[in-house]
Amino acid sequence: DVSATGLSAQRIRIGAISSNLANAQTTRTAEGGPYQRKDVLFEQVMKGEYAGGVRVQRVIDDEKPPTLKYEPDHPDANEEGYVAYPNVNPIEEMVNMLEASKSYEANATVFETAKQLALRALEIGRA
Repeated sequence: DVSATGLSAQRIRIGAISSNLANAQTTRTAEGGPYQRKDVLFEQVMKGEYAGGVRVQRVIDDEKPPTLKYEPDHPDANEEGYVAYPNVNPIEEMVNMLEASKSYEANATVFETAKQLALRALEIGRA
């Protein structure tokens, strides 16, 4: 079902955006560097000749370089006194969150409408 796959894909996207927002100031991860912004790649699912929905192809790290800020007293500052902050723009992430949320809501509405139509068709068939 197209709307169900859309719901699932947007749920994963919302999770990635939430992680980006939560780690926007994380200067040191287990790997050693600043947090890398996550992005979700979708791909179309085909059912024969017709579109069957969308699925997450994979979650990738954004390759944009970190933002350097001069903070010589910060524990993660380099030799020159610069700290590498994640390549996350909170305003951009909030816009992405709104878009993903609206898409999720639209898919939920379509799913519910399709369910109601199927139930109504069953009622008509019984009559």
